[in-house]
Amino acid sequence: MFDIGFQELVLIGVVALVVIGPERMPAAVRTVALWIGRLKRSFNALKTEIEKEVGADEIRRQLRNEEIMERFRQTQAQVQNSISAVKNDVDNLQKNIEMEANAVAGLETARPAPATPPALDSVVTPASATEPAEPPTSAAASTATGPAETPLAAGAATAAAAAGTGDTRTPAAG
Repeated sequence: MFDIGFQELVLIGVVALVVIGPERMPAAVRTVALWIGRLKRSFNALKTEIEKEVGADEIRRQLRNEEIMERFRQTQAQVQNSISAVKNDVDNLQKNIEMEANAVAGLETARPAPATPPALDSVVTPASATEPAEPPTSAAASTATGPAETPLAAGAATAAAAAGTGDTRTPAAG
């Protein structure tokens, strides 16, 4: 901006000496030096204030970033804890299911399955109440004994009633 060399400074000094005079020249140089010193100090103070503001902005930004990173770490830790808790719950649930399946499998192998379901044996119709307790063994015997129902027919009637069809007729013998 200002490109003042040594020759320009000598020229300004000679002109000032001629204009001001040799008697007042030392006081004028002192005054100019004081003003230059004050300007330098003002510029330096302004410069340091700007640097402090820029530095403070950077520090604020850095603190904000650190605060955000800390929140992120906390959230990440919470998510990790939640994930591990869910994994533990799933593992426990899976173990419980396996234990129950093993228990059910153990019960099924220990107890043989009944030949006929208990509900089919306990069904008694009014017509069959007078009949002997022994059920007929074949379809021909079933038609020969009359309107009595076989356990199979009673089971079909029970199943139809449970299904809600209302069809309680005995199946036709072939």
